[in-house]
Amino acid sequence: MLRDDKVIFRFIGPMGVPVELGQSLGLLIVLIVLISQGLSVGSLIFAALLVTTIFLHELGHAWGCKVQGVPVRRIMLHGGGGFCEHARSADRREQELIVAMGPLVNLALWAIASLGQWLMIQDLPVVPTPLYVQIYSYLGLFAFLNLAFFVFNMIPVQPLDGGKLCHLFLLRLLPPGTAHRMTGWIGLVLSVLWIPTAVLAWMSWGWILFFIPSIPAHYRMARGELA
Repeated sequence: MLRDDKVIFRFIGPMGVPVELGQSLGLLIVLIVLISQGLSVGSLIFAALLVTTIFLHELGHAWGCKVQGVPVRRIMLHGGGGFCEHARSADRREQELIVAMGPLVNLALWAIASLGQWLMIQDLPVVPTPLYVQIYSYLGLFAFLNLAFFVFNMIPVQPLDGGKLCHLFLLRLLPPGTAHRMTGWIGLVLSVLWIPTAVLAWMSWGWILFFIPSIPAHYRMARGELA
């Protein structure tokens, strides 16, 4: 549904990739502000870091396309995350790099931000200024967001990167039909477990999991039907 989100802004990003911002992205920012109990510099910075995390993730996919000569039609950022759309179908080996680069970018950003925090600790002033403390805190937040985004995206359910990588990995080991069904069964089990996990996350930590994998879609895959 969000692939057809109404575009409110377009610009040309790095590597000449067209980038579109969907209307629902604004709704996500409003929701973050509401959850943060009001408009503040902190809530806006959190929203900016989150959108940056998503954007750089999709830019990783775009880079995976570009280095293999796969044209990129656009990157779309919306309230549910984002996607990188290429202009032609990629073969299995091309897809492996394209899909993997998104999570790998987040993992690299986590490492860089964590290193930045560590370097700040090594050069800690006797009396840290408020700005110094804020930069340290936001580096930690950026590191956390990227690590969380990496872990979340590696869950092997469709349409997350983990689900796609699981399918691509099984295609290396099994016949296509068997790999397709096996991917469906793995996703089906995790999709069923997702519901009590989401409830537990809300009750224990107050986390809201907006994404819910489709049980019917994974069931159809497990039966050997097209995804």
